[in-house]
Amino acid sequence: MHELAWQKSTYSAEAANCLYVATTPTDAIHLRESDTPDTTLTTTRAPLHSLIRTLKALPPEGAG
Repeated sequence: MHELAWQKSTYSAEAANCLYVATTPTDAIHLRESDTPDTTLTTTRAPLHSLIRTLKALPPEGAG
């Protein structure tokens, strides 16, 4: 199996609750959270792009 090279998201805080991302030659995108590194979410570009676009469109938390 391909060894994943994890990178911390630039949007993650310095201390805790960090999001790590790794990609593979097959275009799979792996995500994991620093508190549970053994649990990963695997997706591809299109679904991840759709999720991010949807989350950005939501109103800020507590904004009514």
